[in-house]
Amino acid sequence: MAKSKNKAKKLSYISVPSQIINSISSSSLQSLLESPKKSSSRPTSMNKFFNFNFTSPRLFFSTLFFIGLFGMIKFGFDVDIPFSPYPCSISLPQQHQHSQLQSKSKLGALSKVDESVHNAEKEGVFNAATNSLSQSHTVVSNVQLQARGSNVDGEEVVEKSEFWKQPNGLGYKPCLEFSRDYRMASEGVVKERRKYLMVVVSGGMNQQRNQIVDAVVIARILGASLVVPILQVNVIWGDESEFADIFDLEHFKRVLANDVHVVSALPSTHLMTKPVEGSPPLHVTPSWIRARYLKRLNREGVLLLRGLDSRLSKDLPSDLQKLRCKVAFNALRFAKPVLELGNKIAERMKSKGPYLALHLRMEKDVWVRTGCLPGLSPKYDEIVNNERIQRPKLLTARSNMTYHERKLAGLCPLNAVEVTRLLKALGAPKNARIYWAGGEPLGGKEALYPLINEFQHFYSKADLALPGELEPFKNKASLLAAIDYIVCEKSDVFMPSHGGNMGHAIQGHRAYAGHKKYITPNKRQMLPYFLNSSLPEAEFNKIVKGLHQDSLGQPELRTSKAGRDVTKYPVPECMCNGSRSRSRS
Repeated sequence: MAKSKNKAKKLSYISVPSQIINSISSSSLQSLLESPKKSSSRPTSMNKFFNFNFTSPRLFFSTLFFIGLFGMIKFGFDVDIPFSPYPCSISLPQQHQHSQLQSKSKLGALSKVDESVHNAEKEGVFNAATNSLSQSHTVVSNVQLQARGSNVDGEEVVEKSEFWKQPNGLGYKPCLEFSRDYRMASEGVVKERRKYLMVVVSGGMNQQRNQIVDAVVIARILGASLVVPILQVNVIWGDESEFADIFDLEHFKRVLANDVHVVSALPSTHLMTKPVEGSPPLHVTPSWIRARYLKRLNREGVLLLRGLDSRLSKDLPSDLQKLRCKVAFNALRFAKPVLELGNKIAERMKSKGPYLALHLRMEKDVWVRTGCLPGLSPKYDEIVNNERIQRPKLLTARSNMTYHERKLAGLCPLNAVEVTRLLKALGAPKNARIYWAGGEPLGGKEALYPLINEFQHFYSKADLALPGELEPFKNKASLLAAIDYIVCEKSDVFMPSHGGNMGHAIQGHRAYAGHKKYITPNKRQMLPYFLNSSLPEAEFNKIVKGLHQDSLGQPELRTSKAGRDVTKYPVPECMCNGSRSRSRS
């Protein structure tokens, strides 16, 4: 016994559930860490029990049996176990992040655990707390808890609100029944092995997506086989992803098997062929394409097209419009790794009820290209102006307009203050869970503070992904954009701050899925009210809500919007209801 007493005391550790940690205030933690060790002396009765000598094996095993039975009974009836259903964790953020964010505002993506540790650090007990948890090296972040079953504010579900109400879809459903002439011609088109169309698509993921849709339609117009589109390396992001990295290639081929023959590469019989090269002007018609390229394609066998962005007319025959929808909404499915992670993040957002997805266009290049200013401070305005002076070709908006004129014309992205006021006016509850998509805003997280201060549950894919989940997509802007696309498309409500290719694509996708709620900011009409500081908030909210009552994703007929893309307005060419026939020629 003396020998055992002289041995060094061994430390043992237990796992403490995150909910228990969250419930302990910093003062409680302080007292817990600083409380003196209890005396080893016990009451006489307890001494008798613990000093009892189990000399009888029968008594010893009987005691063990009753202890085990008691434990099983308690476990069976005590079902409210305070463990996260997803025992995953992420690393503790760096110390400088705490000080920066504490001085500005409390970010929704920071955990209660992080705040407690930060408070404890101020009180001089950070090292003691860290040592007691040194075996785990990680803490469960608020992002993971909120995505998986806990909530910082103790609210288990998102507040029910009129804001989440979906628009009336008027019974419209996907309707892609092609005409008899189209189906009869398909047999010859899909068997084509003499003519091949090659295309090089450029831009970001959503621009590339639009051009791929056009490439399929042009191949059908020419009756040619389509070589899997070549994705040009993006000069801004340097993304070298290929078609099969972003999209499910075999699914693409299979869905279009009755429309266009798709091959992964030129056959050996055409490898030495010098292709006919071309770059169509804007908004060309099927007859123009046939007149320009068909004869030479029949002769040479290979046609190479570049720069397809907005080259094909938006007003096409009905069958070709249906083909555009078939490519955009059915054939272009994302590659399995992208799809799986996008679905996981969407499920994490959905775990506590409905969520809103925002596509925020606040990157520096967006402010430069649109001729607008971010409204953060003179410092950032000067950065944008200097960039515009040094690279005048980047300005794509009307150069003869001042910044103020562009703003009032609705040509500028909404900044975080304006997005916040708009959402509040439209009735978004304070505990709404918000997913934001887009690149790093100019000004960093400071640019997002107005949103973060009003809506505490505010996340990006980086906040919601587990350690290592985003690693395969590092420096792959197109793949990251695809993940954002999936989470936004699956949201209960979606709103872009500034149109663009992604906003238009998701608008059409959500319409095709049954007209899920899509808020189109009525910038031109609402901005004068934003500038009127004397307008009471209640009156402001009433006016803004009235301006958007018809901009919430209700069915809109493309026929009333001549020249608009059917992949943005799929009614009536690609969707139908009981009020009309299910096919048009």
